[in-house]
Amino acid sequence: MVALLVLPVLAFASLLKQNFKGRHRLIWVLIIIFLPFFGPILYFLIIKNYKKFNLIKRKFK
Repeated sequence: MVALLVLPVLAFASLLKQNFKGRHRLIWVLIIIFLPFFGPILYFLIIKNYKKFNLIKRKFK
């Protein structure tokens, strides 16, 4: 039960830190919302590969 609440929040927090191009951010928001457990897991698995291949650039504050 806790994972259903914590995973989406962590995914949204991570999503805000990323600098996606185009509509990628909107797509990820929809995936996380409509797939509450598998969406965040999918996000974290895929974002690791995005960072590895520099497909996105992190925002540094």
